[in-house]
Amino acid sequence: MDSPSTDSVLTRHPLAVLRFLGLVLLGSGVGGVAALAAVGFVNAVVWLNDLLLISPRGQMMAADTTLVILATLLVPTLGGLLVGQLHRGLPGGRPHTPADAIAAVQTRRGRLPAKAGALSALSGLVSLGAGASVGQYGPLVHLGATLGSLITRLLRLGRSEDNITIACGVAAAIAAAFNAPLAGIVFAHEVVLRHYALRAFAPVAAAAIVGYVLATQLLAQGTLFHITEPGVPQPWEFALFLALGGLGALVAGGYMHAILAMGQLARRLPLPTSLHPALAGALLGLTALWVPDILGMGQETLRFATLPGAYSGGELLMVLLLKLAATALCLGLGFAGGVFSPALVIGTLFGALAGTLVAELGGGQETFIFYAVCGMVAVTAPVLGAPLTTLLIVFELTGSYALTTAALASVTLANPLAAQLFGRSLFDIQLARRGLDLSAGRSRAVLQEARLTELISHDAVTLAPATPLKAAISRLSQAGHGEAYRVDGRGRYQGCVTLASLESFREGSEATTLADCPETPRPVLDPHASLWEAMQQLQKVTGEAIAVVDDERRFLGVVYESSIARAFLYHSDALRREEHGAG
Repeated sequence: MDSPSTDSVLTRHPLAVLRFLGLVLLGSGVGGVAALAAVGFVNAVVWLNDLLLISPRGQMMAADTTLVILATLLVPTLGGLLVGQLHRGLPGGRPHTPADAIAAVQTRRGRLPAKAGALSALSGLVSLGAGASVGQYGPLVHLGATLGSLITRLLRLGRSEDNITIACGVAAAIAAAFNAPLAGIVFAHEVVLRHYALRAFAPVAAAAIVGYVLATQLLAQGTLFHITEPGVPQPWEFALFLALGGLGALVAGGYMHAILAMGQLARRLPLPTSLHPALAGALLGLTALWVPDILGMGQETLRFATLPGAYSGGELLMVLLLKLAATALCLGLGFAGGVFSPALVIGTLFGALAGTLVAELGGGQETFIFYAVCGMVAVTAPVLGAPLTTLLIVFELTGSYALTTAALASVTLANPLAAQLFGRSLFDIQLARRGLDLSAGRSRAVLQEARLTELISHDAVTLAPATPLKAAISRLSQAGHGEAYRVDGRGRYQGCVTLASLESFREGSEATTLADCPETPRPVLDPHASLWEAMQQLQKVTGEAIAVVDDERRFLGVVYESSIARAFLYHSDALRREEHGAG
């Protein structure tokens, strides 16, 4: 006789295949929509930069130098004013970023709001178009994630599919922006999903491929930069690449904490929040009159930094520090944008500075590009928390196995060191400051988001403090419970007593009522507490349940140990089914 489980699997198999193929097809569709949006966004930024005389090409085409000076001063300021007004329509008064997409997936919340996504993308477009020192890949990632979530909602699919389509939109946006489909796939798994399963891999891969094809074949999207065939580094230089990774981790930490510190400073400014971006734009414009390299994403600066001799050592250091400060200023004071592009520029400048110093000491003249690329990944990978993604970007942009191997040496030290000193990524640090700690993995994040509301039970014995001991014991025995909760006439919780302790007091003391009996030490729970908090408190309890009380100590019910255990198993199984498509 065949086992029932085998029959079930065989019966379910054709439907499972159809569902899987449908998910892959859905991923392809999401990838196409996200890629078109990404390329349109990038082209719009380029057009605005040229039109508003922010880009080097636009400034070179301008016939009047005075017009360039005015544009440098006024465009970032006026752009900041517009961005501040746009943010008034956003929840929390801030643009949504990749951190919000990560939080939605990691907590199984899903459902990125379309309005917030659209306004955040528009704010990012205005910020980048006006020359703010921010990145374009952050808005692109969140836009792709929002489109993926929107399509899932329109099709009335579940949250498991929503999380996958969010990852599909992210992968397609990265693939289209970088011409790097492998990097898009790995980024979606490494940063957003944070797990690997075939159920998610195939749709995400399909989305990245579609995004890549649209960007390269149909829309002729160019690469980030071009690198000629590099020389071959000496064996001793790999020790320098490794050391560069360690120093790059410190630069990445300084970069991240400069952004966070500027955000904290902004909250103390005696200025309406809507005017913060305008202030940042005015300061940026004034500085850009002196060093125009700090304007915008800095792609031209990145390209020049990879060329030996394009900048002197002093110029590299100056532009590096000013670019870092300008990015912290813009992001901290409210401009919308990402951290990826500025990190690429800062890291490349840092690596180029190291390469220049090595060349001045008599070595590394033919391998300058290796130092620039190693610096780039040593700073960028810790900021994103994505070492594999940054390595694949290097490989797909350059096609050089030698460069990628050198970059691997830097990442080997950069990411672990930065994680120990600062945190896994800037996104994780931001989420931790919002109360969502992802350091212990996805399961903990899900439990932290799950509320106790549905677990509260009213099946508990409540007794007034004046209840005689004999009556209390009789009541507990009849109810079949081992503990009771003292609640006064106003409904306020006054402690827990157990049947065993009451029996002991009746026999060995002169106590006559519950008020005469000391309570059994027991923690209590807030009604808004998470399942994770309940599990933490459960470790301190030897008994049936934990009382739930509000801020005024009013008794609301209890949460039983068995209910907490069942909820934990439910969420754990939901994660398993979501990731692997089983059950």
